Amino acid sequence: MDDRNGSQPSAVIDRLYEVIESRRSADPSSSHTAKLFAKGTRKIAQKAGEEAVELVIEAVRGKRDRIVEESADLMYHLLVLWADARVRPQDVWQELMRREGISGVSEKAARGEE
Repeated sequence: MDDRNGSQPSAVIDRLYEVIESRRSADPSSSHTAKLFAKGTRKIAQKAGEEAVELVIEAVRGKRDRIVEESADLMYHLLVLWADARVRPQDVWQELMRREGISGVSEKAARGEE
């Protein structure tokens, strides 16, 4: 599936990540992203958690349009969290590719999880 610009959806995430990175040193009074960076990791993590909860609530309600909207909010805050932790989208894509074709049960067992 291509986006409006003819690129893959993962490219949209990559572009958004680069915009987020560019806001790291922006003025917090003019950039929501810069404001999050200025507030630090705890606030960034809190916002990601809040968005995840909002998504779960809409999923339980079965509100498809709201699920899409809250998913976009969560993706944005997740990308801010990644940027704060110096995790690039490519790092996550590589981990997903590593796991591709591996049973979830086997993968969790390898990490020592139940």
